[in-house]
Amino acid sequence: MSADPFPGLVQLACHDLRTPVATINGFAKTLLAADDLGERNETFVRMMDEAAEQMTVLVDQLGLAARIASGRYDPVPLEADTLELAAGSGDERVAVEGSGAIVETDPRTVGRALAALALAALRFGELESVTWTVDGPTLTLTPVMAGAMPVLDGTTPSDLGAFVGRMAIEALGGTLTVDGAGLRVSL
Repeated sequence: MSADPFPGLVQLACHDLRTPVATINGFAKTLLAADDLGERNETFVRMMDEAAEQMTVLVDQLGLAARIASGRYDPVPLEADTLELAAGSGDERVAVEGSGAIVETDPRTVGRALAALALAALRFGELESVTWTVDGPTLTLTPVMAGAMPVLDGTTPSDLGAFVGRMAIEALGGTLTVDGAGLRVSL
């Protein structure tokens, strides 16, 4: 375990943030179920609900980073198909092709990591679409534009999801390489 107390402090903060975020999310969902909000108020409550869901994802990512940094990330490996892991983003701008392989990993974490990396490639590469090409345990994301390369390779931590995704894949024994051919992830 790390002698640095900071990851533990971050982990504690993430734990403590879960309750108020869940409260906001729960009340927003309760209000959305009501029929008498009116269009304007329904729009505001829907925005609150979406923001609470985004905060939950951010707290989860930060908590995962803290567990990895403190050496407390110890997932139980499960079998997962790499093609399914790449397809897990649900974002229509992220295409998937090729053929997968069964690997033992933390499927939920790796699926989220791959989705975050693809979204960072879109955002920082100013692209409308990207493609995961899956070849067994190796996945290649293309295209990767120059603006996205330092975000994906970890030298410029401008996207929490991509940065934590890289940490998680590496903690699980995978590798990530960014070059002119794209982002190559080996699980």
